[in-house]
Amino acid sequence: MFPLTVALVALIPFVQFGQVQGRLTHGRSVVASRATGMHTAADAQGRYFGTFCDPGSTYWNDADFMALVDNEADVGSLTVSNSLKWDATEASQDSFTYTNPDKLVPYAQEHGYLIRGHTLVWHSQLPSWVSDVDDSSMADVIENHISNVAGRYAGQFYAWDVVNEPFADDGSWRSDPFHNALGDSYVTVALNAARAADPTAKLYINEYNVETPGAKSSALVALAKSLVSAGAPLQGIGFQSHFVLGDTPSTETLVSQLEQYTSLGLEVAITELDIRIEDTASSADLAQQQTEYQNVVAACKAVDLCVGVTAAGMSDKYSWVPDTFPGYGSALMFDESFEKKPAYTGVIDGWDA
Repeated sequence: MFPLTVALVALIPFVQFGQVQGRLTHGRSVVASRATGMHTAADAQGRYFGTFCDPGSTYWNDADFMALVDNEADVGSLTVSNSLKWDATEASQDSFTYTNPDKLVPYAQEHGYLIRGHTLVWHSQLPSWVSDVDDSSMADVIENHISNVAGRYAGQFYAWDVVNEPFADDGSWRSDPFHNALGDSYVTVALNAARAADPTAKLYINEYNVETPGAKSSALVALAKSLVSAGAPLQGIGFQSHFVLGDTPSTETLVSQLEQYTSLGLEVAITELDIRIEDTASSADLAQQQTEYQNVVAACKAVDLCVGVTAAGMSDKYSWVPDTFPGYGSALMFDESFEKKPAYTGVIDGWDA
């Protein structure tokens, strides 16, 4: 999901993160030297708190907004929001563009951020030429694209969302150029290509509306089991977690959903968290939103192989929600004036619960 703008960037002292029994650890503790924030609270639990970020977005040049994202206590991971998608990197076949990710990667590395690559194979934001590829050539096209994009940043990313949103809401396979040409096997083609291109990154399937039981959730669990059984290089499942106030799953429900994958030996992450509110948010709405943010974060904390939480931005000023869901907004941790909302405290309390 998450089609257009919203995200951010921040600065933290250089920290090397590694994977130990599903939790993120690092060579030196930075918690004691920084005020308590959303990431430092996560870091104390061996996890990360991150956000989307893209130099191609308007907020990149908003100094007031960037004052938020410079807060090293709040952010420890960046997900590239749009500039690594197919239409941005290979708009014309075999002609690759990396202007914006090439700005972000050294910036993140300088300040010790984990980086999540998003996304290599997705039905949306595809250039039209991909739909014209004949079936017999599609595997080669996927492999070439991934070899170039993931290969350019090999060894520099914590994880890649290799396949994004493979299922329709009814649990059927989504009709797109990849599945239409190759059937279910396109997922394995993509995972194998990503492993060859970037041998050290964690390889994810990322999906929405799988945070509660249902046909789509069951389809994704079945796919994960099949891939693990076949020895495919799948290592993680991303739960996008775009919620509506009042419909956010309970901590217990989320834990149960996450553990369907960790029981297979896969890690999991909350990858695009926001909780949107209808109409103008009241004080009661914001208090409920605080509780719901806390519940989501607490679910990640409760699952050993849940490595972290990424929000779909920081401030409501640059949220994707109002354009995509008219009549809704107020979905993030800071308001349009860049002031902390109760949801900010909810994130910290979720890690501390």
